[in-house]
Amino acid sequence: QVQLVESGGGSVQAGGSLRLSCTASPFVYKMSEYCVGWFRQAPGKAREEVATIDNEGDTTYEDSVKGRFTISQDNAKNTLYLQMNNLKPEDTAMYYCAAGGIVIVTMSGKSCGDFGYWGQGTQVTVSS
Repeated sequence: QVQLVESGGGSVQAGGSLRLSCTASPFVYKMSEYCVGWFRQAPGKAREEVATIDNEGDTTYEDSVKGRFTISQDNAKNTLYLQMNNLKPEDTAMYYCAAGGIVIVTMSGKSCGDFGYWGQGTQVTVSS
């Protein structure tokens, strides 16, 4: 059974930074062989995709976080990261790590989807 454990959430003021981490276990499950990503859900809102990275290292970002957030992974540690800079109050949400996704190719390009594993979430709160 694959488990994802997130950490790094917390409370910061607007303009601050946080780095989220997501580690997969058991270690034999290599996150880098699949699409992985970060999602978030604010109270009363639908879950939204924040950033993904596929097995070729290609990344996607939700428009509102472009230029502020960076997704990356350390294959040696089997860990996924989300560096969040210049945080805004609207970034407040529960952030979830997802793994085991597949690459979906359409006429518009490729994206990640069908994630099979999810973490429990880590809360990010940004005050103004």
